[in-house]
Amino acid sequence: MIRVSESVLPGHPDKFCDQIADEIVNRVCAFEEEAYAQIEVGVWSDEMYINGTILTSQKIEIDFKDVVRYVGDRIGYVENNHIDASKYKIRDYVCRLNMKDPTFWSRYVNDQSVVIGWAGYDEKTSYLPPEHFLSLYLKDEVFKSCLFGYMKGLGPDGKIIVIVEEKDKKFLLKEVLLTIMHPSKVNISEVVSVSIKTLNQAYIKLKEYDSRWASEINQITFKVNPNGEFTNGGSNGDNGQTGRKLVMDYYGPRIPIGGGALSGKIIGHIDRVAAYAARHAAVKAVKSGAGECLVRLAYAPNVNLPLNVLYEMKNEVKTEGIDFFDYRNMVKIYSPKHITSERAQGKYFFDLSLPWNG
Repeated sequence: MIRVSESVLPGHPDKFCDQIADEIVNRVCAFEEEAYAQIEVGVWSDEMYINGTILTSQKIEIDFKDVVRYVGDRIGYVENNHIDASKYKIRDYVCRLNMKDPTFWSRYVNDQSVVIGWAGYDEKTSYLPPEHFLSLYLKDEVFKSCLFGYMKGLGPDGKIIVIVEEKDKKFLLKEVLLTIMHPSKVNISEVVSVSIKTLNQAYIKLKEYDSRWASEINQITFKVNPNGEFTNGGSNGDNGQTGRKLVMDYYGPRIPIGGGALSGKIIGHIDRVAAYAARHAAVKAVKSGAGECLVRLAYAPNVNLPLNVLYEMKNEVKTEGIDFFDYRNMVKIYSPKHITSERAQGKYFFDLSLPWNG
């Protein structure tokens, strides 16, 4: 079976918006754990639009320009890059409200939601489909190289597509396509050279970790910037919006996803907390021998229990009951500290240190 998946680097405009939205939510919850926040970020050229709602019991001051600069500094949108995060014009349309008890909004099911959780394979693929694990893994390796390695100074905008054949319990990598932003002063042949060197070393390291990756380097086709130079990346090349990379954030194109974005919401928002619980239940089932598990949930506003819980598994094993997905139970298990701008790079279900992935 031939499988395809795609990931984007942290400097992609959509992912940049996700990271800024989650950094704002993170700072709101650090100020007051029971606060409510739902933030949308949009960007085009040198203008950024931030809207939504922040609800706290006392007045909160957050410097959005500092948030944008902080996220930009971490990923490489700095003075010498084509995009300098400190130069964005911030359009602030966030509604800030003060209530004696913000839990009126932050600790109840305030929306309807369809939720999907999935797990399969094993921890060496982070319980993800192998092709999606690989796209996320290579994305991380390329990004690290852009910051510290052979590709230093390239990016941070870019995209990766992988084509993988799964055959006889082996993973055969057929093709890798990388489009990477680079400074105009860097020759395209140098961009191709250092990119392929980075991808080769990342794949060799993966083969040593998991022998199921059976292709040899000379059997893989690598394509880097087939359209030529890519110098006007980031928000000068494309607009960005929170929540537009859901397939990447969840399980890749092979697995269906629910209706809710993950970034820009407090962890107590039903879209977010139930997505983590559904993934947690699926991983538990796979660890118990399910082989593969898909969990479907549906919620109604102001109803703590899901309307239904449906499991689809290769092998029948003991599963979590409906009380595991009780909203009141979920918000006790998963903490606001698990919301960070770094995880908004697409690591929600990739990072095994998170409680719902292990």
